[in-house]
Amino acid sequence: MSVDSHSAPNFIRNQVREEIEAGRQEAIVTRFPPEPNGFLHIGHAKSICLNFGLAEQFGGQCHLRFDDTNPAKEEQAYIDAIKADITWLGFEWDGAVRYASDYFDQLYAWAQHLVREGKAYVDDLSPDEIREYRGTLTEAGQPSPYRDRSPEENLDLLERMRQGEFSEGEKVLRAKIDMAASNINLRDPILYRVRHAHHHQTGDKWKIYPSYDFTHGQSDALEGVTHSLCTLEFEDHRPLYEWFLDHLPVPSKPRQIEFARLNLAHTVTSKRKLKLLVDQGIVDGWDDPRMPTISGMRRRGYTPGSVRKFCEMIGVTRADGGMVDIAMLYHAIRSDLEDNAPRAMCVLKPLKVVLTNLPEEHQETFEVAGHPARDDMGVRHLPLTREVWIDQDDFMEEPPKKFFRLAPGQEVRLRNAYVIRCDEVIKDAAGDIQELRCSVDLDTLGKNPEGRKVKGVIHWVSTAHAVPVEVRLYDNLFQVEAPDRDRDVDFLEHLNPASLRIVEGYAEPSLAEVEPESRYQFERVGYFCADRHACRDGKRVFNRTVGLKDGWAKAQKKG
Repeated sequence: MSVDSHSAPNFIRNQVREEIEAGRQEAIVTRFPPEPNGFLHIGHAKSICLNFGLAEQFGGQCHLRFDDTNPAKEEQAYIDAIKADITWLGFEWDGAVRYASDYFDQLYAWAQHLVREGKAYVDDLSPDEIREYRGTLTEAGQPSPYRDRSPEENLDLLERMRQGEFSEGEKVLRAKIDMAASNINLRDPILYRVRHAHHHQTGDKWKIYPSYDFTHGQSDALEGVTHSLCTLEFEDHRPLYEWFLDHLPVPSKPRQIEFARLNLAHTVTSKRKLKLLVDQGIVDGWDDPRMPTISGMRRRGYTPGSVRKFCEMIGVTRADGGMVDIAMLYHAIRSDLEDNAPRAMCVLKPLKVVLTNLPEEHQETFEVAGHPARDDMGVRHLPLTREVWIDQDDFMEEPPKKFFRLAPGQEVRLRNAYVIRCDEVIKDAAGDIQELRCSVDLDTLGKNPEGRKVKGVIHWVSTAHAVPVEVRLYDNLFQVEAPDRDRDVDFLEHLNPASLRIVEGYAEPSLAEVEPESRYQFERVGYFCADRHACRDGKRVFNRTVGLKDGWAKAQKKG
């Protein structure tokens, strides 16, 4: 699957193209290195599209490598979900799935190499003491009192750490670089910590685990990665990334390039905060359609093409472009579904209409296109009977001047069928409307009535053939644009209490049997997706993907 347009800014793509055209680079190798401690989100989708997309465009390779250096927070379920997300987006990784843990033996050998060279030492300071000794942005750090242990003592202590002789936090291995460095990441960073944790790939073999900084660049080097792409928060880590490559006998020297991360309005993408939403039951799991996870977006009805289109639209820059309007994401999926989603009718707020001049047993069936511009989507069959459901919002007893839907004495067309006129409103003792009595103009199928103009068209469903459905109407999970911007305010205080509204309605018969994750345009209502978890209480469940109106596209035209 290729991206249709390369017009959006992408400085990395331009840079790689120049390198290849100038002969400075042959085949490129990229990698996508997620931590298996949660589900992937829309920010990861940007990185996936960048790494896999570059390899795809320039005939290179992209590896999938799990950064599995913290087994206490990792699960096989996350690994499986990440692989499924990448495949769903339409990408294939080169070769077998890789794990940082595949390189634990080599990393340990390289740690011993640094110790022998006098460039690493075992430290007995506590975590709090290490932070205190490290200094601040304006004050240099202080050397640990254990910094000058001999290589022989350090090698012995490191091996005893590996064997599990020490408790967690009792000792760490640190690189010996520069405690006065202006970049705090170079102030003797930690290479190994003691962790007595079972690992999902290596079992109980290891009692120590390498840090991200010690693992990442060396894993890149072992895999022959040419371009190690990461977000801007790792820019300050690049000198350390390069220090390790310069002081270890690595087989290759990849280059780290940073790009601006995605900040999407009305969303949080911290995995810690997303996990909190899941753990507290605020959302219905990692794949809740309100979550910015790829799995949640898929369940909501997003398509792989729409997510890739969105990532192409926002581009890749080094400058922090600020907050991306979530309307741009909605535009991407709406544009896709407009062209590719079959049509159907569904009434979300049912109001019964009795067509009084049709006999009780009346039934006729209209053959309607599955999509107005797509012959390949076949036809639907819409039965019309004496009683139909319409939407309550399509009737007003005392309408304003430009209300062109149904009102007493007013005419409207039933979509794909006849013009009807409201003759009587039936109410209960409390004055609530129970049903409408209407008459049908049987001479208006496919044509306008003689001598009068009918502007309104409404959707409907035969009561006798209606399919009961549960419809979940989703909105933004947060009410404010940047829910976690203010550190003094709990981001949960910005939750949108109306982010989910559940209604029960009726759909046309064509929706009686649909596959999970099938997507439709409910005519005049919006775009919807059959929930992957099928039915609830015998009713098919549909999730609203997005409404019909495209505010972002209109704003772009005005601009």
